[in-house]
Amino acid sequence: MSTPRRFSQVPYQGPPGSTELVLVRHGASADAVEGEDFELLDGHGNPPLSDIGREQAELVGARLAHEHFDALYVTTLRRTVETAAPLIRLTGLVPLVEADLREVRLGEWEGGLFRQKVADGDPVAQKMLTEERWDVVPGAESTAEFTDRIHDAITRIAGAHPGGRVVAFSHGAAIAEVLAQATGSRPFAFLMSDNSAIARLILTPERWILRGFNDTSHLVPQK
Repeated sequence: MSTPRRFSQVPYQGPPGSTELVLVRHGASADAVEGEDFELLDGHGNPPLSDIGREQAELVGARLAHEHFDALYVTTLRRTVETAAPLIRLTGLVPLVEADLREVRLGEWEGGLFRQKVADGDPVAQKMLTEERWDVVPGAESTAEFTDRIHDAITRIAGAHPGGRVVAFSHGAAIAEVLAQATGSRPFAFLMSDNSAIARLILTPERWILRGFNDTSHLVPQK
């Protein structure tokens, strides 16, 4: 009598040739001050990290330094570069720039005004959140443009690293858009990730598979 075969549960492995992508939201950036504008870079507010943001960058860098990555990406905006700096220091990885993973462009509300409008409950900000559309904001990037450039950026990264593991430092709305595209969710379903939070995906030419969202365990004080 033959022995029955056994089928154990095993850890998930992506399809052959798939790319594992670790997405990190930048650390907390400097406060927006009423009446003062952040400097702009190509139409985007470009604040540095705050003191808290620099602490978050150190913690996420220490967390990820023990993982192997074939490449590290940042955007053109300094808050991603500054957040990636501790991991770069610890691993010697050379940062690559993927400009299209930068934050959504907020038109007339760039430079810190967006935060004030949301905090004050501005009617346009309320409409933006209700309709889940950035282009409600005057002069903001259109939904189609934002969707397309984020998709193009992730497709380029996956194409450059088949079978590899990549970490990319990006922005809240950009990461939310990646995850919305991966899951087919509402546009703003993943918008509220925390600063320095980690998301994980598996990328194939046919689909993007979400494996983790808003992991902030590196920020929890150790007892």
